[in-house]
Amino acid sequence: MARFVLWGTYCENALEKRTPFRDEHLAGLQLLKDAGTLITLGPTEGSTHVFGIYEASSKEEVEALVKGDVYWRERIWTAVEVYPWIQAF
Repeated sequence: MARFVLWGTYCENALEKRTPFRDEHLAGLQLLKDAGTLITLGPTEGSTHVFGIYEASSKEEVEALVKGDVYWRERIWTAVEVYPWIQAF
């Protein structure tokens, strides 16, 4: 397994627009966390960007998980990029 960093952006008025989808989003993240796939994920202050760390077998696996998230499907996240990450410490 390898680690991957997610970096993305939120839509305008994300805090308001995410409300109907938040419970589904958090439940999905909890499943990934419980499985050991999601290390951490959250917004920057002001909810303009999202940052996350995943542990998975490939970049494509992480991209599929992200694109299956309700925040992606409902365009709360407007862009995401996934990068292989080498944890130094």
